[in-house]
Amino acid sequence: MALGRSLCVSMFVAASPAIAADDFIEGVYLQSEELCAQAKKDTLQTLIDAGNIVLSKDGLQGVEYNCEFVQVSKATRSPSWAVTAICQEPGYVFPDVLSVTQMNPTQIDLVSVRPIDDESEASGNSGSYYLCEGMALP
Repeated sequence: MALGRSLCVSMFVAASPAIAADDFIEGVYLQSEELCAQAKKDTLQTLIDAGNIVLSKDGLQGVEYNCEFVQVSKATRSPSWAVTAICQEPGYVFPDVLSVTQMNPTQIDLVSVRPIDDESEASGNSGSYYLCEGMALP
C-alpha cells in the first residue's frame, strides 16, 4: 500500500509543470550600460523599436524577436540557471537552452547552445546584459 501511494505521488510530481526558480533575475537588462542610460533619457520602448533586445525574467524581447523562458532551473554551486526557451522571429519558431549567470549585481551573461543560423536574422542569444535600474517593461 505504501508503495502504491509513493508511486502515485511520484507520477504526480513528474507530471507537474516545471516551476521557475524563485530567485531568478529581477529587473530589465540591456546589452550595454550606455543603452540603459539612453533608455532613461528617451524610453525603453524607443530602444526596443530601434532593434535592441531586452532581457527580463520572462525572456528576451525585441520588435520582431522574442524568447519566452518556459523552464528555469537553479544551479547549486554558482549564481547560474539553466533555461529552456521557445524563441520566435518572422518565419521561424525554435527551442533554445541557455545558461544565465549573474556575473555581478548589474551584469548577467547568457550562453546559448543554439548555433547561429545563417538563414535567421537573429545574431544568437548569447551575450552580456546590464541592469537598467528603475526601468520596467513597456
